[in-house]
Amino acid sequence: MSKRSMTEKSSFEFRDVDAEGVTVSFGERFQASAQFDRVFKEGMALVERTAAYLDGDGRKAAKALTGQATVLYTTESMRLTTRLLDLASWLLIRRALKDGEITEAEAQKKRARVKLQSLGRPSHIRSFSDLPEGLRKLIEESFALHDRIVQLDLAMTAPVEEMIAARPANPVGAQLSRLEKAFARLN
Repeated sequence: MSKRSMTEKSSFEFRDVDAEGVTVSFGERFQASAQFDRVFKEGMALVERTAAYLDGDGRKAAKALTGQATVLYTTESMRLTTRLLDLASWLLIRRALKDGEITEAEAQKKRARVKLQSLGRPSHIRSFSDLPEGLRKLIEESFALHDRIVQLDLAMTAPVEEMIAARPANPVGAQLSRLEKAFARLN
């Protein structure tokens, strides 16, 4: 039996220590895995479905809209397209690095130009329900993919110490600590 241990380092990364004490990065391991290939295919399929929708059924649905809904459709389809282009860029950079087409330094330089912003969440869009169902579904799918890629990006690029420091404080844990201290004084 090999001597391997997995210990949780943060919500994003596991530190895998082998028998020689060598730490293996989750990011590197994930990028080389079949899981990455599935995320890549899912992302590119979403890009293709979105393009097909916007050129076909979406175009027909947009012509049926009136007034403010037309402006909202245009705005949200542009945001969707921009978001998907950024996600596709991230996926293509990671695949190129995985396949040895670019170096880590080149990947970092290219990644710095990719903006993984989360503007225009459905919960923030006034009259989101007025948009055609097809566009709403694509927007929601794009944010689900966006959230996964942001987590992967953090795991693949940030040192563990930075990720732990960047994690928001646990308000429930803080309250429990205060209660424990208060009850400890009573005993």
